[in-house]
Amino acid sequence: MNPFKIFSSNIAIDLGTANTVIYVQGRGVVISEPSVVATSEVRGRKQVLAVGDGAKRMLGRTPGNISAMKPLRDGVIADFEVAEEMIKYFIRKAQGGRVFSSPHVVVCVPTGSTNVERRAIQESAEAAGARRVYLIEEPMAAAIGAGLPVLDPIGSMVVDIGGGTTEVAVLSLGGIVYSQSVRTGGNSMDDAIIGYIRRTEGLLIGGETAERLKHTIGSACPPVEGDGKLTRVRGRDLVHGIPREIELSERQTAEALYDPICSIIEAVRVALENTAPELAADIVDRGIALSGGGSMLHNLDYVLREATGLPVYVAENPLLCVVLGTGNCIENPKRYREALHTSY
Repeated sequence: MNPFKIFSSNIAIDLGTANTVIYVQGRGVVISEPSVVATSEVRGRKQVLAVGDGAKRMLGRTPGNISAMKPLRDGVIADFEVAEEMIKYFIRKAQGGRVFSSPHVVVCVPTGSTNVERRAIQESAEAAGARRVYLIEEPMAAAIGAGLPVLDPIGSMVVDIGGGTTEVAVLSLGGIVYSQSVRTGGNSMDDAIIGYIRRTEGLLIGGETAERLKHTIGSACPPVEGDGKLTRVRGRDLVHGIPREIELSERQTAEALYDPICSIIEAVRVALENTAPELAADIVDRGIALSGGGSMLHNLDYVLREATGLPVYVAENPLLCVVLGTGNCIENPKRYREALHTSY
């Protein structure tokens, strides 16, 4: 029996630390917004003012009575109450504001999350109006979304670099043979850039500025010659306390990102060391697929290729791999039944 058959608006959610992406059965991806919630405190209770894009614009710019925050940290819920409101908002928006529909919901979870953390995600989705909640591990969803033959007796390897975690997994016959989750991702890269500029230039910048730098001149390795691309950066001088502008190079951002990149490389090496010889042989032939927003960092595929000696490529639509894989599960529940979990 198809567990999703009697409901036409079942929903797949990639509940990410940085962004939440929602796929609706039969419609595809309908929402992709930052996982940010702005709240104010009224009589001791938090009242939601904005969610997603509207809330992100408030980050770092709120007065004392308003707080803009990310309710997820390292891929798991840090603030249960706010996360529940965020999920409720996105589910209603995906359904066009209808509150009478109770969809089945599939949510992605990091492989390293505990049963308590998974239960928190499950209960948040149920409180937001889901009829029943299924969980799927992120690397499995990413591999399905990247088009890897996860159901075949062939070894496949995926590295999903999200905002809060990097998921490394080897898959075969519809299951995860080996997985490792390290709490290094896009947010760690932003923090590394902020720390580097603070140490070397005495300048304090915000998270949004660091994210912009990562996208424009960020690189996993320094340029072969010279300093590479240059950009202007504004922030607050830590000595004089006044705004100041500096010029930052691609070489400097590569130096700033050295530690998080090394952490990702080490996770991939450990996964390869723990892979059975037959599966390792398949990976040599098929290569390593990269997914997630962090995989779009310039030269990251090159650095991993040099570190492992294996073919490494960025999947098509890396930002959407996880939600497309999860959406594939609600479109074909019988095919991917073993990948879905219902209780913890």
